[in-house]
Amino acid sequence: MPKIKEVIAYLEQIAPPFYQESYDNSGLITGHPEQEVSGILISLDAIESVVEEAIQRNCNLIVAHHPIVFRGLKSLTGKHYVERTVIKAIKQDIAIYAIHTNLDHVYRGVNHKISQRLGLQELRILDPKPATLHKLVTFVPLPQAESLLHALSQAGAGHIGNYQNCSFQVTGTGTFQPNEQANPHIGERGKLEQVEEKRIEVIFPAYLTAKVLAAMREAHPYEEVAYYVQTLVNDNQEVGSGMVGTLPKPMEEKAFLQFLKDAMQVQVIRHTQWLGQPIRTVAVCGGAGSFLLGKAIRQKADVFITSDFKYHEFFEADRRILVADIGHYESEVFTKDLLWELLSEKFVNFAVHLAKANTNPVFYF
Repeated sequence: MPKIKEVIAYLEQIAPPFYQESYDNSGLITGHPEQEVSGILISLDAIESVVEEAIQRNCNLIVAHHPIVFRGLKSLTGKHYVERTVIKAIKQDIAIYAIHTNLDHVYRGVNHKISQRLGLQELRILDPKPATLHKLVTFVPLPQAESLLHALSQAGAGHIGNYQNCSFQVTGTGTFQPNEQANPHIGERGKLEQVEEKRIEVIFPAYLTAKVLAAMREAHPYEEVAYYVQTLVNDNQEVGSGMVGTLPKPMEEKAFLQFLKDAMQVQVIRHTQWLGQPIRTVAVCGGAGSFLLGKAIRQKADVFITSDFKYHEFFEADRRILVADIGHYESEVFTKDLLWELLSEKFVNFAVHLAKANTNPVFYF
């Protein structure tokens, strides 16, 4: 049977922890990574009722979107629902793993799932993250250039959007003089050498730096590898907050909100005043997304779908966009389906269940 650490490794390939916000607490919260998995229960929240369901369904791993431990715990006495949940999970030897803002930020994450529910096309990240890409520049003798590029690609470098093996190469002359302690691949100690080399440049996600550099050193023929790594200010079009896309056909505002209620299984939508214009371009953000309102307006979205808008924040729409607040739970509940699809496809040796418990703490009358 696979171990918990193998499930975590797979999920973190999809949503690397590097992409979580600094305030977040994604990762393994309870449990031991070496424990074998008997079953996985997927939930939006990991609360007491979900832990009890995991016990009943023989699942020793809960994969939740929201971390049950978000801020530091100073005691474990059971006086608070967070403490009670953690105590129950530990007593019953149940691991809790949270995959939160890192799953929000990857292209095929939370917001992609919402966009699929709405049938949106031409999808792109609403607010791409800058400074999450690095560029490696290194120099290699011509005969080894192809094998080095292959090794870098295998480590995750040179992948840009739908393209792989992306690089820039130029040929030039490299010079070096080995000292008496050197063991040169080319040349002789104490003699200045001139070698025809390729300058190779590749871009890669910053979190892969150690892996890419290790692959470079393993594949490079030189004893001392000349290279440098730069952090790029470029926006990363594969990583960021929110998503924007277009409907196959424009819809009238009221018809669109009814469509939204049906697609997202929403009881109530809080929205700004009608603008009297068709809906075609749609921006979405699962969870609390008011910080993206300006981005949605600049992207010329007709509607912004999110949750947790405060009273005064509705004024900020200022008749430039229709804001549709569908509720926090409602905006993210289909994240469970996303995780179920990913895990069920990868792991077939144990059951992957969707939690039956509705963990929404908000009720409507």
